[in-house]
Amino acid sequence: MRKNHHKQESIMEMVRSLVVAVLLAILFRSLLFEPFYIPSGSMKSTLLVGDYVFVSKYSYGYSKFSFPFGLPIFEGRKFGEAPKRGDVIVFKLPTNTGISYIKRLIGLPGDKIQVKDSRLYINGEIVPRTRTKNFVDEDAKGNAQEIPQYIETLPNGVSYITLDQDPHGQLDSTEVYTVPEKHYFFMGDNRDNSQDSRVLDKVGFVPEENLLGPARIIFFSSKAQLLEVFKWFSGLRTERFLHKVAYEASGE
Repeated sequence: MRKNHHKQESIMEMVRSLVVAVLLAILFRSLLFEPFYIPSGSMKSTLLVGDYVFVSKYSYGYSKFSFPFGLPIFEGRKFGEAPKRGDVIVFKLPTNTGISYIKRLIGLPGDKIQVKDSRLYINGEIVPRTRTKNFVDEDAKGNAQEIPQYIETLPNGVSYITLDQDPHGQLDSTEVYTVPEKHYFFMGDNRDNSQDSRVLDKVGFVPEENLLGPARIIFFSSKAQLLEVFKWFSGLRTERFLHKVAYEASGE
């Protein structure tokens, strides 16, 4: 009997330890930092497929989407600061909150955003950009291809690199988008290969409560897929480890 009693106590202690560990992990992901895998090339060359980033959950405060399953603990956002133009942000897709996207914040509430002939306009003013060296990528067959890159500078001084593979792409000339109150407008840095706020029926304007937080740092990167075990080491991109996500807000 005593042996069975000790065995039951050991099992209960293990269960308690497991529960505490799970709760701590949930609190860490909900309140501090959450890892996010980059699944597509819409943010090239800033972020590559296979990058893993840490998202700062506390920077913009918290909403129901900060917590598992989007529990409706409260409405709107609590605590934190407003996001800045140029931040690279993970958010819940407005048309399907079970999916998370990562894009760059371009338009703030009240802004008028338009793309004309592949050039970005904010409130009627063209956003300056300068040509830089080409981005070398691989096509579907593994062949190297060079894509024109530009350094774009937003009104608040944030600069970043965009790709412009086709200056006459489907989303290179748009209507004027007026960003509603408490909403934001996002675009991918890979302008011709990004489903973003320019596509109203798929993404559109993103409510402030859908924001999860800004991407701060790339903590791991690999060309290999998760199940490609034998390619893990050969596919590592160690030069991207602990690489800061490139943006630096300077006001606004």
